[in-house]
Amino acid sequence: MSELALPVLLLGLLFGIQHATDPDHVIAVATIVARTRRFGAGALVGAFWGVGHAITITAVGVAIIVFNVTVTPREALALELAVAFMLILLGVVRIVQVFRESDPVPLAHLAEPHAHEGGPGLHSHAHAHEGVVHRHPHVHPSARLLRALHTVGPAQALRSAAVGLVHGLAGSAAVALLVLSTIRGTAGAVAYLLLFGVGTIAGMTAITGLLSLPFTIGAPRLRRWRRGLAFATGAASLGFGLYLVVQIGFVDGLFLQRVTQALR
Repeated sequence: MSELALPVLLLGLLFGIQHATDPDHVIAVATIVARTRRFGAGALVGAFWGVGHAITITAVGVAIIVFNVTVTPREALALELAVAFMLILLGVVRIVQVFRESDPVPLAHLAEPHAHEGGPGLHSHAHAHEGVVHRHPHVHPSARLLRALHTVGPAQALRSAAVGLVHGLAGSAAVALLVLSTIRGTAGAVAYLLLFGVGTIAGMTAITGLLSLPFTIGAPRLRRWRRGLAFATGAASLGFGLYLVVQIGFVDGLFLQRVTQALR
């Protein structure tokens, strides 16, 4: 790797962190974070989103850089329109959930882990099968991580990753073209995409952790305020999604292009 490439790669990491702050990204994860009640769970929402985003950014970026796959302006607009529809869906679902007053399932209803009193994460327990006593080694994550994972839940983790996947598809072409204009070597370009993804994961983890703080307040008198904030995230997602549909479909001309082609 040349001396010139290292600063450029580090710039990719910083661009990834900055990319996480895009309004459509923050609004999308805010609707998911609004369902959390723990800081760790909120941070994990961002981490899962970042992983999904990094997968598509890297995969599509590599396809463009290595295999010369082309993405037409119309296809890029169509992918951005998918993000707009996803924001609308997230907003509607969040608003409905607020009116239904659906909260995450308490941890005690999900699992009852056995305590280890601060013992090592990797250990074993003796047990018998048909009179033979033996041990199976296994690993226990930290109690905080377990609580966060239980609170997030597999469905919410998959939802966060799926939202990140869609956002990654919408922005991958622009990121890959930026890489091509900066780094000509294939290895350096792929490394840039990977660091961009790492930066996005780090940035979104920090953002969702901070966004989750208002929803971790457990005082009963603040419950109505918390529900109002959750409703606001849904309304913001719905409104921004509708704005993007108008912007992409009519201002940028995606819908008009389709009408013109249908008339020909």
